[in-house]
Amino acid sequence: MKLVVQRVKNADVEVEHKIVGSIEKGYLVLLGVTHTDTKETADYLVKKLCNLRVFEDENGKMNLNIKQVGGSLLIVSQFTLYGDCSEGNRPSFINAAKPEMANELYEYFCDKCLENNIKVERGIFGADMKVSLLNDGPVTIILERE
Repeated sequence: MKLVVQRVKNADVEVEHKIVGSIEKGYLVLLGVTHTDTKETADYLVKKLCNLRVFEDENGKMNLNIKQVGGSLLIVSQFTLYGDCSEGNRPSFINAAKPEMANELYEYFCDKCLENNIKVERGIFGADMKVSLLNDGPVTIILERE
């Protein structure tokens, strides 16, 4: 499982000209699932994400997590995080999980984040989505566990 975490001032995701998820201060999380991922993989990354300290404290140091600043999550499934361009110029997505498995782990991941008392907004799995964000910093962190 691979996460691209962007600290944002705001972010939203649109499907068919309709906003389906929107947050103010928090993280836009692009989530990719590979075929070897499990619920235990998701649990590990949920804990890592919810405790990630990249918000500034009163001294301007990145020392606070999302719960401490009252932030929200916008979690968007993105199978292209497992695109392999090592051969040729057209990515191979053989390392991305099959849609049924990926959707199950995506929903599980989102639900586990909710259990951490964090507001969670979602994209729509498998949809053609338009994602907008105002990156704060910019701060972008990649979290993954194979």
